[in-house]
Amino acid sequence: MNGQNRKDIRPGQRVAIVLKQDQRTGRRTVGIVKDILTSSPYHSRGIKVRLEDGRIGRVQEIFPEEGQNGE
Repeated sequence: MNGQNRKDIRPGQRVAIVLKQDQRTGRRTVGIVKDILTSSPYHSRGIKVRLEDGRIGRVQEIFPEEGQNGE
């Protein structure tokens, strides 16, 4: 699932983002969503989020959740 629709992204989800400095290479960083920073319901380059470790980038991929509460 791509990260262009805000409704598809929730805090606690595991996602792959592209950091600002990695936009040219497309290098992805995987982490857990802490905050959703984009207020609009859709963004063509991906919804901007803050990961739990503080890094900020645009969501490129949303990973499927494994069971309930990570079990």
